[in-house]
Amino acid sequence: MRAITIIGAGQSGLQLGLGLLRHGYDVTVVTNRSQQEVAKGRVLSSQCMFDMALQHERDVNINLWDEECPQIDGIGFTIAGPDGSKAVDWATRLDAPAQSVDQRVKMPVWMDEFERLGGKLLIMHASIDELEELAGDADLVVVASGKGDVARIFKRDAEKSEFDQPMRALALTYVTDMVPREEYTAVCFNIIPGVGEYFVFPALTTSGACEIMVFEGVPGGPMDCWADVKSPAEHLEMSKQILEQFLPWEAERCHSIQLTDDNGILAGRFPPTVREPIGRLPHGTSILGMGDTVCLNDPLTGQGSNNASKAAAVYLDAIVSRKSDSFDEEWMQQTFDAYWDSAQWVTRWTNSLLVPPTENIQKLLGAAQTHAELASRIANAFSDPTDFYPWWDDSQAADQLIGKGD
Repeated sequence: MRAITIIGAGQSGLQLGLGLLRHGYDVTVVTNRSQQEVAKGRVLSSQCMFDMALQHERDVNINLWDEECPQIDGIGFTIAGPDGSKAVDWATRLDAPAQSVDQRVKMPVWMDEFERLGGKLLIMHASIDELEELAGDADLVVVASGKGDVARIFKRDAEKSEFDQPMRALALTYVTDMVPREEYTAVCFNIIPGVGEYFVFPALTTSGACEIMVFEGVPGGPMDCWADVKSPAEHLEMSKQILEQFLPWEAERCHSIQLTDDNGILAGRFPPTVREPIGRLPHGTSILGMGDTVCLNDPLTGQGSNNASKAAAVYLDAIVSRKSDSFDEEWMQQTFDAYWDSAQWVTRWTNSLLVPPTENIQKLLGAAQTHAELASRIANAFSDPTDFYPWWDDSQAADQLIGKGD
């Protein structure tokens, strides 16, 4: 039985570990927080997952919240005009629903399931020395944690990393009592040119159904306003103030909102970064990076957990297909490359929205108001962002696509 050690108990690490257990592998997952610590801690992400990523969960029988989690049935786009009106406004249904399960709900259950299936869960901080020891007992070590000393083993890939500094000031606010969107549920994306973005969608949290508010402020601008917020109450109030100032139609839904809990908030910033997939420990052992460790995108397009799920699926297939052959560096690079075949388009698409939109992007978002086929294509590409290309940045291809809707 081949032994696989995974550092990190998030979406990609646990999904891979659970998948490997079902294929008969000896799997160890190392994480620095217990089930209870995760469940009682601060929110970790916004994690809106679309159908392609959710299918990878279904494939390994860990889609445990399909009945309980609120469905997300569509995508809406609004661009605020300089006078406070809606310069662009459209919405359309997704071909298959999306969902968001608070990782404080999901990960503890997956950790329990991992142990139930025979996996070994180690609650410890994996230092470099400890990782050397763990590597000595494993056929392969996969690092699926984007933080700490271990993640820094993986060098930044300057060619694939467009930015070297944070492009947005980020904040999450988990709330109840928001007025529901009419007609059908949706991820409501709002773009405020030169200021930032706001999107909101239904989710399942520790106390039940909620809405997750995501704020993305241009650094130095009026939505880069979280540094002086000192309490959960102040965080909620700042969330409401931003909407009242820039997005009155969203503020109208929020007069009665309350935090789900004092840990239902998060603020911070980080530079979007792609790293080389192979890390080398001081004694020479090669380890493989996965998920946010090697491909960390800004949350603007809501792809973090989707990327993680897709990476875990690619890595699972690569490990199982390897059978008894060694997990050498050539195989490691090929495994990452298989993931990057699709992840590169996610990164490219996300990065395109972190800078002022091109004329082509403005044309597409505007045309979607009157072209139902185009609106549907944009919305459903959130599940498979490879479908954005070439037309997302190729004006001729965009014109051909728009023409189909005439």
